[in-house]
Amino acid sequence: MSAPLSDNGAPGIGATKVGLLSVLASASTLVCCTIPAILVLLGAGSVLAGLVSGFPGIVWLSENKPLVFGVATVMMLVAGVAQRAAERLPCPADPALAAACAAQRRRGKWLFGVSLFLLLIGATFAFVLPALDLA
Repeated sequence: MSAPLSDNGAPGIGATKVGLLSVLASASTLVCCTIPAILVLLGAGSVLAGLVSGFPGIVWLSENKPLVFGVATVMMLVAGVAQRAAERLPCPADPALAAACAAQRRRGKWLFGVSLFLLLIGATFAFVLPALDLA
């Protein structure tokens, strides 16, 4: 039995799949910290209360911010390593497959950028803004 092929035809896990996991992990930082902070900032505390009653797991995410951000950061590191490894692999010689390979690499880079942006926004709301204590 052969090894599973990645998005670019090489053995291993695809960079885009790792990128999607990193987006998911980064999005959890938004759910735990950014969205509640923005709702309170906009005076929509009742919406936040309804959100928490509908999805009680949000409270767990908020209480365990360091763990959530630690997992998201590790996922970003794994995605970054996979991204760099995929850049070094050759694309197929066939023109159609080479074009698909290049498109897949662009998608992977885009996903990595989006997830990094989401992680930075979440970290800003979870750790930077509370440390400033602007009140």
